[in-house]
Amino acid sequence: MQSSLEPVFEQVLRRNPGETEFHQAVREVFDSLGPVLTKNPQYADAAVLQRICEPERQIIFRVPWLDDNGQVQINRGFRVEFNSALGPYKGGLRFHPSVYLGIIKFLGFEQIFKNSLTGMPIGGGKGGSDFDPRGKSDREIMAFCQSFMTELYRHIGEYTDVPAGDIGVGGREIGYLFGQYKRITNRYESGVLTGKGISWGGSLVRTEATGFGTVFFAQHMLETVNGGFEGKRVVVSGSGNVAIYAMQKAQQLGGHVVACSDSSGYVVDEAGIDVELVRQVKEVERARISEYAERRPSAKFVPGGRVWEVGAEVALPCATQNELDEDDARTLIASGLVAVAEGANMPTTPKAIQLLQEAGILFGPGKAANAGGVATSALEMQQNASRDAWSFEHTEERLARIMSDIHDRCATTADEYGQPGNYVAGANIAGFTKVADAMLALGVI
Repeated sequence: MQSSLEPVFEQVLRRNPGETEFHQAVREVFDSLGPVLTKNPQYADAAVLQRICEPERQIIFRVPWLDDNGQVQINRGFRVEFNSALGPYKGGLRFHPSVYLGIIKFLGFEQIFKNSLTGMPIGGGKGGSDFDPRGKSDREIMAFCQSFMTELYRHIGEYTDVPAGDIGVGGREIGYLFGQYKRITNRYESGVLTGKGISWGGSLVRTEATGFGTVFFAQHMLETVNGGFEGKRVVVSGSGNVAIYAMQKAQQLGGHVVACSDSSGYVVDEAGIDVELVRQVKEVERARISEYAERRPSAKFVPGGRVWEVGAEVALPCATQNELDEDDARTLIASGLVAVAEGANMPTTPKAIQLLQEAGILFGPGKAANAGGVATSALEMQQNASRDAWSFEHTEERLARIMSDIHDRCATTADEYGQPGNYVAGANIAGFTKVADAMLALGVI
């Protein structure tokens, strides 16, 4: 980190104690910005860095609900509206027991730059709760979502803040949330939430977008050196929405996907992962990934193992933050790794990123590689605003073009700042400068 940035970072640490994920996200961006401030001193003069690290609004609220036994349960809800210089706040809701303010702020901070890179007019925000949907009945999830939205509704709107899904929040949850919003406001504002069902305002490709987009980005990286996914061995972490559609698109592009995982362990299938079976096990039955190996003779389940042990030419971390550490990086490098594209948010630790870059591995950071989800959410907002609905083919074509533009923008910016091939620097700088310029234009607010 450039010395001129250290006092600003120290201020972030003091003002946000204990929020380690947020600290990590800020540090990762700051490490790229030294040359930017040297070239653009007006950013320092206007305290843009200090302002961009301080959310415009942080909302924390109680979420009481009744479980199926008639017992009152209490969870905590969050919405961090981080930066609206480019447009209304945009970012998902995460329901998971690990959620606390630091997680939401890390995700919201990343969202600022991710949304900037899409080229769409959307700001950055994030929200969620420490509620755990696992093991809950549909009625319990509905009760929680209705209580959550009873507070959240007053802070969101299609011109203010537009939430979407994330871990633990899929089409079912978005449906319950939107139903409660409509019930309270007496307005059918389709654009207030994205990730909606196709029959009531959703966009085709939105479900697939983050996974597809990650693979599109990886494909562009690979094409700069040796021709794309064709014939390459691919390992994916996770087995949720992002992982499933990353595997599907990687296979369509000729990749040989051999492993995926969940929190209980991983499956390796040298015959190639059967994506439809994974979808049945995880999205329909909501079972453990071990069920896949029970039904697939060519597959083996490794309980408690790390999926990166399998080795790959292309690694797609699509589960959660800090899941790929320096030991995993060494294992992958030794196995012949060519590229990593982050389908999750900040899934690779700083030390692992350093090792990968030193080894000459192509590395696509999450704020660029997994921006396809929020980009398609913005496309959903466009369709809602115009009362229109696009075909799957048209929407996927738009997504592919956006991901190509993001890749090129990151690569060009890295070249401009003397760091060719460094997608981390390119993404951070390109994402930051667009937001910073807008903040300067809007004055001290």
